[in-house]
Amino acid sequence: MKIRFALLCSVVAAALAADMPYIGKWRQNVAKSDFGQTTITYESLPGGEWQASFFGITYKFKMDGKEYPDGMGGTTAWKAVDTNTWEIAGKANGKVTGTDTLKLSADGSTLTDSSKAVKADGGTMETTSTYQRVSGGKGLSGKWKTQKVSGAPSTMELSSTGTDGVTYKDADMGMSCAAKVDGKDYPCTGPMIPSGFTVALKNAPPRSLDIDVKKDGKSMFKATYAVANDGKTMVETGGPASGNETFKIVWDRM
Repeated sequence: MKIRFALLCSVVAAALAADMPYIGKWRQNVAKSDFGQTTITYESLPGGEWQASFFGITYKFKMDGKEYPDGMGGTTAWKAVDTNTWEIAGKANGKVTGTDTLKLSADGSTLTDSSKAVKADGGTMETTSTYQRVSGGKGLSGKWKTQKVSGAPSTMELSSTGTDGVTYKDADMGMSCAAKVDGKDYPCTGPMIPSGFTVALKNAPPRSLDIDVKKDGKSMFKATYAVANDGKTMVETGGPASGNETFKIVWDRM
């Protein structure tokens, strides 16, 4: 009986591996990824207000250091250091999730974002993003296109649960999304994640997984994870549910 049971477990495991090649631990390959189609727009409004738009998300704020809703269930606080430098602090569930320092070049053509994301264990993860001006004058106002992203790579784990279950985990953020591969919405939880986020998963044969991230029932982000035939790399292509911006992230199996 034990031998038969062990054999059955081996067969099930092999079937899962064949049907879900994305199962495993993955590390982001920043050098091979392409963020060039993503943009962010800053607009100065009457009364001292500003508006930021990116990835289908829009929120308003003032540069007074106070907290304002960030359009994703958290808050953001902006402060102008000088005419070319701004500091931003983000919070979710009352906890600081990260800080950013935006620095405008002397000629006003380049914007550099030095970011420190707070990890679930209390540490930080630093990245630097460089944006090229697409429109606007010499100040912060205008449309900016991503040119380069560098820094510590993200990691994630996709594990199988039963015959049709997949759990997505981001150890840095302490986020976990336990779902079935049936296209239905399942909640994502974690100390750094605002309430209301869900994920829907569907297999996309032969070696891909479709993902739809929603906030309070509204689709915000869609992507496809496609695993190479040798199983060593996985390419994530996606973008906001609204608009035509896309990006490509390459993941290496750990």
